Amino acid sequence: MFKHILIPTDGSALSTTAIQKALQLAHDAHAKVTVITVMEPFHVFSMDSTQLADTRSAYEKHARDAARHYLNVATEQAEALGVECEAIHVEHAMPYKAITETAAEKGCDLIAMASHGRRGAAALLLGSETVKVLTHSSIPVLVYR
Repeated sequence: MFKHILIPTDGSALSTTAIQKALQLAHDAHAKVTVITVMEPFHVFSMDSTQLADTRSAYEKHARDAARHYLNVATEQAEALGVECEAIHVEHAMPYKAITETAAEKGCDLIAMASHGRRGAAALLLGSETVKVLTHSSIPVLVYR
């Protein structure tokens, strides 16, 4: 069975559900987890409405605060289940790469994530990070719908 599960989160409702299910799997398998959130660097030209409305410093503060919140919620849920949990926040222009690289660096044997997070034009133009993780991962990926 799995010993170390990487759980990416973007704070979306579906991602929150995936965290709950993945933590239950980790509990049942007696596995530890690493929860990761990836902040994309600030871009002057962007499809992300938060980047369009903010200055670089405001965007970075907002993104760090949001990441801290997402990771704290996941850590509290893991603690409640008695699951060993590490929480990390990474800045990377390509979230799928940050996810697959972190899985390799941490020795994870499963990535458990939501089927999608982004909506609308951003999802169409940027593509699904989940699909990119599925395509590029060298370890199994469990997708929660």
